[in-house]
Amino acid sequence: MQKPSGPREKIIPEGDDRERLSCPDCGYIRYDNPKIIVGVVATWEDRYLMCRRAINPRKGFWTLPAGFMEIDETSAAGAAREAYEEARADLSLDRLLCLYDLPHISQLQLLYRATLNSPDISCGPESLDVGLFPWADIPWDNIAFPTVHWALHHHRDAIGQDVFPPFGNPPGASARMGGNGN
Repeated sequence: MQKPSGPREKIIPEGDDRERLSCPDCGYIRYDNPKIIVGVVATWEDRYLMCRRAINPRKGFWTLPAGFMEIDETSAAGAAREAYEEARADLSLDRLLCLYDLPHISQLQLLYRATLNSPDISCGPESLDVGLFPWADIPWDNIAFPTVHWALHHHRDAIGQDVFPPFGNPPGASARMGGNGN
């Protein structure tokens, strides 16, 4: 029988105040940190780009193009990459629209305001469908995550503003509501 190896014992490392998994054989300490999600609220004229998820969580529900930031990329580059991967969208980023803290799922979400350079979009491998929706036709009852609602409303609040601070979690909004909790 092989002896277990790798990080398997919980300790509080010297100078730290949290339990971490550690390897008692070599002293390695594993630090689990929040995930950074990057994406866009992109428009073509008065229509919003939305993607119907082909993957879990919330498969079949509508979302904004967004996903995990990769190593060695900026948040803006990651947001543009996600828009291309999910909707084959060619777009221009304007500015950071919002930053949402979701500690219950260890996520930090950064979404940029963007304008499509063309209305030509199509499904990437993580999308069942993509569409450009006027505000009144957004599939509000089939939105994947509360943060999508927040970002769409924050985008609408910023229309006509060239300069604004990034929006945060809405006052009184529960980061634990709905869907898969984000």
